[in-house]
Amino acid sequence: MEPEGGLSGRSLAAMATPVMLVLMLCPGAALPLEFTVYRMQQYNLQGQRHGCRTSLVHAESRTLDADLLTRRCVIMRLADFTHKRYQEVLSQSAGAVLMLVPQNASDALEHQHFMEVEMDLLVNETMLPIYFAIEDTDLLTVYEESKAVSKSLTSSSALEVMFGMVMGSGFQMEAGETQSKPISDPVIVTLEGYLPGQGEPEDLPTVVIVAHYDSFGAAPYLSFGADSNGSGVAAVLELMRLFHGLYSDARSRARYNLLFALTGAGKFNYQGSKRWLEEHLDHSETSLLLDNVAFVLCVDTLANGDSLYLHASKPPKEGTAQWDFMIALQEVMNSPPFKSMNFSVVHKKINLGEELLGWEHEQFSLRRIPAFTMSHLDSHRHGLKNTILDTRSQIDIQRLKRNAEILAESLVRFMYKLTRKNIPENLQVFEGEQGIDEPRLSAILDWLVLQPRAAQLINKDHPLLTTMEYFLKRYLSNVKRHVFKADEREPEFVFYDQLKQTMTSHRVKPAVFDLLVAIVIAAYLGIVHQVIQSYGQMYRRFVALIMKAKIK
Repeated sequence: MEPEGGLSGRSLAAMATPVMLVLMLCPGAALPLEFTVYRMQQYNLQGQRHGCRTSLVHAESRTLDADLLTRRCVIMRLADFTHKRYQEVLSQSAGAVLMLVPQNASDALEHQHFMEVEMDLLVNETMLPIYFAIEDTDLLTVYEESKAVSKSLTSSSALEVMFGMVMGSGFQMEAGETQSKPISDPVIVTLEGYLPGQGEPEDLPTVVIVAHYDSFGAAPYLSFGADSNGSGVAAVLELMRLFHGLYSDARSRARYNLLFALTGAGKFNYQGSKRWLEEHLDHSETSLLLDNVAFVLCVDTLANGDSLYLHASKPPKEGTAQWDFMIALQEVMNSPPFKSMNFSVVHKKINLGEELLGWEHEQFSLRRIPAFTMSHLDSHRHGLKNTILDTRSQIDIQRLKRNAEILAESLVRFMYKLTRKNIPENLQVFEGEQGIDEPRLSAILDWLVLQPRAAQLINKDHPLLTTMEYFLKRYLSNVKRHVFKADEREPEFVFYDQLKQTMTSHRVKPAVFDLLVAIVIAAYLGIVHQVIQSYGQMYRRFVALIMKAKIK
């Protein structure tokens, strides 16, 4: 018999069992999932602020299936993204966006709609933290479970909604410990070198060949720019090699100087070309770029398509060097190896009212230097110029080789005055061992896309610059490195840090579940308290009844 007013250990265990059962429904102490995320672009250009202004995330996950996204981290796959849905996320004051990018870039062709609206993300600034992550099994699990919770909360059945609110498992997403801040002393580097023609260089006209080497996309760390403008840089490096061989013998040099330049910050209104021009203006007495320029040929996006477009601010006039080069280009493209190609001249006037220039040659045209851009794109507004989906798998190396051959043959016909009047129709100067080397071209492109080349990520000591400088010194003379900084008082460009973070995902139950558990435990403890308080009296009554029964 138990002492009066006491409880046995067995009784206490029995009373505690329901509490343990409730607690077992609570989420376990599973290890949090950590993964790398890449923040959307944040920069200032010519006084205008662009991109994502916030880097801190602390919100519960949902997908676009949920009706309520306020203060939630919205997880979406690239295929889910549309401009309309993005505007809905903004209008509901979501806490953050995490966009999952497929690992297999070949699938990017299914996401043309994202490429088309990607630049719209950067037109205006947003306080919404937007991150990108590469899809993997763990992240897809987080996405699918968040999607199930989101759907349960939008069910037409009130019971399902209540069940989802109570039993659904969500994820708490956290990223960033400090707010983003401007990168101190960002620089832009432009490399140049030249091949002197036959005669005194200062007396000869100069052909300038330019390509910008940086890439651009919604997230700097995912911007590999294989076509725009890795293909342009690879083509220019091959042109350097070919004409170095041609100019190595003084007797075989043309009566043209060749000036090559690889410019930085092309995706930021071609700041590298702009500042390079300004520096040459300050030294105009010795500048090959300004003294006697035949034309400037800018090379951009050459690795796809069966068409080539010559973009110009003004149509070339007959009798000018630009006109002669265009005729040479047409003759090459009408020759048997390239007859399947289409060629057009695209005339686009420079709109000074627009914040951004369309093509790199426009920086030169503003200085009244004859210039044009060669590209397989018919418009500067094409999404391929600025996208994280521009990856190596999208490149057709044979088309890049073909387009580089067309450029090389057109230049050599122009500079050596080779026309159909005095040469065979199918003549190719650069062929065989002296022609474009496809394995070499492919290797250069592979090297370029090994790392993201966003301008924010390239400092003056970046391996990309040192390697390109090595190429220039191998084939060209008088190689120079021009390093430009933003103006301290009114900077033309400002870059920000916190572009690569680690995001943590904790599995959590909804707040309603915590409230329900608290109510159940409180009710149970209340009952237990009442039982303990009345236990002595109930025990005495029970004993009295037993004694009465024995007496009878």
